[in-house]
Amino acid sequence: MKIIKDYKLARELLERSLPYSGDNKIESVVKEIIECVKRDGDKALLNYTERFDGAKLKSLEVTAKEKAAARLQQTDPHLYSALSFAADRIEKFHKTCMRKYGKGFLRDGLGQQVLPLERVGIYVPGGTASYPSTVLMTAIPARVAGVKEIIMVTPCGKDGKVPANTLAATEIAGVNRIFKIGGAQAVAALAFGTASVPQVDKICGPGNIYVMTAKKLVYGIVDIDALQGPSEIVVIADGTADPVFCAADLIAQSEHDALASSIFITTSAALAVKVQEELKKQLAKLKRNAITTRALTANGKIIIVKDMKQAIELTNLYAPEHLSLMVKDARKYIGQIKNAGCICAGQYSPVVLGDYVAGPSHALPTGGSARFSSPLVVQDFLKINSIIALDDSDIAKLGPPALLLAENEGLTGHANAIKIRLNKKKTR
Repeated sequence: MKIIKDYKLARELLERSLPYSGDNKIESVVKEIIECVKRDGDKALLNYTERFDGAKLKSLEVTAKEKAAARLQQTDPHLYSALSFAADRIEKFHKTCMRKYGKGFLRDGLGQQVLPLERVGIYVPGGTASYPSTVLMTAIPARVAGVKEIIMVTPCGKDGKVPANTLAATEIAGVNRIFKIGGAQAVAALAFGTASVPQVDKICGPGNIYVMTAKKLVYGIVDIDALQGPSEIVVIADGTADPVFCAADLIAQSEHDALASSIFITTSAALAVKVQEELKKQLAKLKRNAITTRALTANGKIIIVKDMKQAIELTNLYAPEHLSLMVKDARKYIGQIKNAGCICAGQYSPVVLGDYVAGPSHALPTGGSARFSSPLVVQDFLKINSIIALDDSDIAKLGPPALLLAENEGLTGHANAIKIRLNKKKTR
């Protein structure tokens, strides 16, 4: 990671266009996959699973027998305990958030009714790796919101199996049904439904560029949570920060993907040099050294600023997925952060705790979309009906101005719907 001392140059480097514009070639491929799934249903899903995942399946859905076998043979009890611990914290956090919504209100004939979505789909990456934490982070907020049916899709391995730890997480989180499909084809199946896979109201969860492109293309047929891209972190640090902590947190997010972005912004030139040195030390011991090094080399930056004002200006400009405030009295700066998916304040609030056990979902806005969007929360699984329940006395008060507005717009049918009620009231 190179050190940048020019504030103007730093601003230019951190400015970015609208998040996730997509790729025309990939979009063309994904459109073809979606149309094939719409047309051929389960047959297309089985073919794509064999083609992309190397698994020749007889059935798309994980059976009760498969769940039982996984439960008996593989899940480490300590891991199961850790998953349960995380689930408990995630559930408590979202229940606290849910309390302020209630079921709505009705006052003076006007109000709102708050209802959960009936059925949602969650996408959990898989295949070569497993992500039980993503199961918890997407399914639990849905369950807390009151969603009746949670459908999960995840790629299987070449053996046609879903990892035991992922299946364990589905039981803890309350997932109703699991399908061994991934990629754009899984998104298409959730959006349109097939003989095996039920159509959902909303699709949530992270995935690769094909998954994100598919989510983008089916939006409007179903709702989606967001278009999550590669992981991002900005670390703001002053002279009090521990360079070992700073380097560890930059590496942690960079090891996700060679496209991940790690930005270090500091008011201390001495700390910048120490972090640069510490990165080299920690990378040498890292299992995913090659991926992490590529990410840090291509997308990593160390920026020296004159004060916290400049650091915060750059952060709000970049609008990162994760922000770590490694500064003295970190909490006092929280109110100045306008654009960030998750703010981790203090040296003992690492982003990794948020990835697994802190409580808020790790499904966060990326690519600058933190300027206008939010993390996955219970609200994402709720919908609101407006309620208008007025009586004849309200017509006398509201009718005349509504009549004038309708006549002004030239909508005589609208005007008549008011007139006949006003006239009926006069004849009583």
